[in-house]
Amino acid sequence: MAASEFFKKHDHDFCDRKCPTVLTAHNYYQETIAFGRYGKHWRMRRRICSTELPMNQQTNEVARLRRKCIDDMIRYIEEDAAAAQERGEEGKVNLARLLFLMSFNLVGNLVLSRDLLNLGSKDGKEFFDAMNDVMVWVGKPNLADFLPVSKWLDPQGIKRNMVRDMGRALEIVSNFVKERVDELKLAEEQETKDLLDALLEHTGEGKQGPDSISNQIVIIIILEMFFAGSETTSSTIEWVMAELLRKPESMKKVKEEINRVTGPQRKVEESDIDNLPYLQAVIKETLRLHPVVRLLLPRNSMQDTDYMGYFIPKETQIFVNVWAIGRDPETWEDPLAFKPERFLGSKIDYKGQHFELLPFGSGRRIV
Repeated sequence: MAASEFFKKHDHDFCDRKCPTVLTAHNYYQETIAFGRYGKHWRMRRRICSTELPMNQQTNEVARLRRKCIDDMIRYIEEDAAAAQERGEEGKVNLARLLFLMSFNLVGNLVLSRDLLNLGSKDGKEFFDAMNDVMVWVGKPNLADFLPVSKWLDPQGIKRNMVRDMGRALEIVSNFVKERVDELKLAEEQETKDLLDALLEHTGEGKQGPDSISNQIVIIIILEMFFAGSETTSSTIEWVMAELLRKPESMKKVKEEINRVTGPQRKVEESDIDNLPYLQAVIKETLRLHPVVRLLLPRNSMQDTDYMGYFIPKETQIFVNVWAIGRDPETWEDPLAFKPERFLGSKIDYKGQHFELLPFGSGRRIV
């Protein structure tokens, strides 16, 4: 009820966001989509991103890239297990690490057309390390956000560390952009384009936007693709595997369904997903219990608002607890249990239209 009221009737009232102090480093806050202040410039950047993303335009090519990155991950798992056994160990692998590497490389292929993490990529390894450090500082509670008077002191040193690590990441991405600009000057028209190509070749939207996108905006958009697409994907898959290992009967059902649809030899393709309802139910149940972000990125009220009888002053930050929504006993039967069967035959989805399941939020500022 509260979530439905919030997103359906008051989405515009609460569609603004304030940027945390840590993301003021290198003026990142001026171009960010995730934390940008709501307005025409934010809408322009969001529109560019959603129209130019390769997955919205080249379905077959994106499927090929996903398949390639998954195949690489499977090979890494086999190699790690074999190497461990040769050392006389049990052959265990760090699945969380390999999932994150797969997700990072997938975003790298979609955005930059390259595997960032391989033996021949020094810049890729440096970028990976810098992004890891940046994500640590973004996720760390910062006293300066709660006591604005202390911002200039930076008592925990979070912004100082962010200036250093984000500076490294921005410099590496800037070099990627410069390399691509030089390549585009020399190369012929490409059949397939990644996000960087699309952003650099963006020709404007008439009166709705600029004729081209500045390099600073391009760099920030690329960074945000890695923020949004690597940790979130790998974390969800990790929770899927953890829940299936805890529930062998659910694991058995998933295996049986996959074998029935693909056979014992063929790999699962994206075209098979519609024929795998139990696997889809497993993913929904995982997102219900383990949303990637328990508290959605905070909304900010754009004006004084009466919300369900409560007066919310302008410039108030609002947190949506999607973790609690997914475990609400008034909505879900036996809410703490992992039961994918609850979604079989159900139309409930996680795309923001069903307010009992909102792992990515809803409305203008979804995710």
